[in-house]
Amino acid sequence: MDFKIDTAYMLQTMQKLIETPSPVGYYTKMKPVIEHFAAQLGYTVTYDNRNTAYITVAGEDHSKTVCLSAHADTLGLMVRGINADGTLRVRAVGGLHFISCEGENVTLHTRGGKTYTGLLICTHHSSHAFDDAKSMPRDENTCAVLLDEPVKTAADVRALGIGNGDYISVDPRFTVTENGYIKSRFIDNKAAMACAFAVLKYLSENKKQPKFDTVFAFPFYEEIGYGGACVPQQISEYVAVDIAILGPDADGDERGVTICAKDAAMPYDYDLTNRLIDKATRAGCRCAVDLFYRYGSDASQAIKGGNDVRHAAFGMAVYCSHGVERTHIAGIENTTKLMLAYVLDL
Repeated sequence: MDFKIDTAYMLQTMQKLIETPSPVGYYTKMKPVIEHFAAQLGYTVTYDNRNTAYITVAGEDHSKTVCLSAHADTLGLMVRGINADGTLRVRAVGGLHFISCEGENVTLHTRGGKTYTGLLICTHHSSHAFDDAKSMPRDENTCAVLLDEPVKTAADVRALGIGNGDYISVDPRFTVTENGYIKSRFIDNKAAMACAFAVLKYLSENKKQPKFDTVFAFPFYEEIGYGGACVPQQISEYVAVDIAILGPDADGDERGVTICAKDAAMPYDYDLTNRLIDKATRAGCRCAVDLFYRYGSDASQAIKGGNDVRHAAFGMAVYCSHGVERTHIAGIENTTKLMLAYVLDL
């Protein structure tokens, strides 16, 4: 099967999604972006009470409804306190690696709608001033945010409208090399979102219908383990499209799509996983099957949530998950091809 995927569109969409802040539960800026991309392609967006975004596409056959899920949340920080010197104490939202984020530019989003920039630092930030600047662990108790404002006291910070519970997003550093490598934070999972919109673009431009009624879901709570916990009742198959893990046992690589046979909690549905393997082969995808260690997806959360669905997961392989990640354009393309093969039931 030769799917003509608009790779340029996919990369542009991916960059916009990556550069839109959406730490776990902070959906304010991402929802209008999802709505914008959907409207460009002639689709509408609905939401549930947890602000999961849904795009529903009618299929040729209404006998069942399937779901492709690409979570929209990323890792971030939240203000937990203001120090006497005007720096901010923070908590991680999701499994953020502080050692990866030290020295990174950040943006603070107040509850009142203001934004301020800053720098994530270790409290013992300089080898010229602290004996343990290199050896101090980097964690929630040793890192702080230094605001790019002339603040010297906690009162100065509060006067800016900043307080506990404000979200902080981390700059992604999105880069694409000439030979196709993509390096950025939040490839997990903005890459899969971009694949979903590339699929929707293909369907729209080629006037294609999915085989079955198909729901594209974009949850905002995957990074803390319950993005797919509640699934619309009509859905009988729930497929999470998310990053694939590279590690000691992995057969996958950055240029292909990897199908998950088992995550940290459970094996995935046997028949549905076999169907995906078959479809990947027939679609000419570079494909591997792996077990993902220390990993979960919205598909496994759908099962834990008691939903009556078959579940599966696949996606592009990345290095350095939860840090500055790396994948390849070919892996994004192969993931999109498998999504199309699944949706069209080829």
